[in-house]
Amino acid sequence: HWMVHSFPTRRSSDPDRLWQQNHCGIYRMDRPGERWDRIGEAMPPEIGDIGFTIVPHPRDRETAWVWPMDGTEVWPRVSPGGRPAAYRTRDGGASWQRQDRGMPPRGWFTVKRQAMCTDRADPVGVYVGTTSGEIWASADEGEHWRCIAAHLPEIYSLEVG
Repeated sequence: HWMVHSFPTRRSSDPDRLWQQNHCGIYRMDRPGERWDRIGEAMPPEIGDIGFTIVPHPRDRETAWVWPMDGTEVWPRVSPGGRPAAYRTRDGGASWQRQDRGMPPRGWFTVKRQAMCTDRADPVGVYVGTTSGEIWASADEGEHWRCIAAHLPEIYSLEVG
């Protein structure tokens, strides 16, 4: 049973590990530190680390997902090369793995800042809402994706319960 709401909450296994992705890259800070370390430089260079959203695993402090976007002059923003995919790290950002099984081979959309979330299932479900009005879900931590809703307006925010 899938439920989609409009106000996201970010539940992390470690409240002292902070993650961010923005127009400058992907970063992580471990408190009590005061410095953001750029961990996105480990992303494949042809993909880059620019994007809107990052979502931590609810139980594993080393795991998080991002949805990169084309940060060049392409507007509106889309997935790099029109090839949509999430990227997952399992080692705190030292490496990233592409996760696109089930996604369309071409897709001219991206995912907004609050339109990616996880559930607390085991394995963790990962969800994205797109600028083209689709909601994609993975019940196995991003290994496989399926479209669970289409023909919606642009998705700005998701929460799964």
